[in-house]
Amino acid sequence: MTVSLNQAVPDFRAPATGGEFHLAGQRGKTVVLYFYPKDNTPGCTTEAMNFRDQYAEVEAAGAVVFGISRDSLKSHENFKTKLELPFELISDADEALCGLFDVIKMKKMYGKEVRGIERSTFILDGKGILRHEMRGIKVPNHVDEVLELIRKI
Repeated sequence: MTVSLNQAVPDFRAPATGGEFHLAGQRGKTVVLYFYPKDNTPGCTTEAMNFRDQYAEVEAAGAVVFGISRDSLKSHENFKTKLELPFELISDADEALCGLFDVIKMKKMYGKEVRGIERSTFILDGKGILRHEMRGIKVPNHVDEVLELIRKI
């Protein structure tokens, strides 16, 4: 099963920095879930820093942000500490969330086909309804686009 626009996202729990993430615990807030390929890689580091640098604006708009990748919790803890991220990172080592949001794609890397996360962002309203999905994201200006969308919810 995968989630669809304007449908409720099924409740889920997942390991995260700062303790277990529980979607139902976020009710009443706009939730930004951004999927990224890998901790400590150039594009993913830039994207995390952009969310960090504009996090006060995200919070002012009534939203919370969670980054999701297949990296281990230990990797996430180190990445979060290194970049001083004000938001939590969710570990999806078993790819359950990647499957739910359909973000695993075949990608070319150094001339080889590899399975990887397509950089994607999903915005849920305070009732847990998927209101926006952004796929195949380019990092520059992405957080500005997210802010514009959450301010309209």
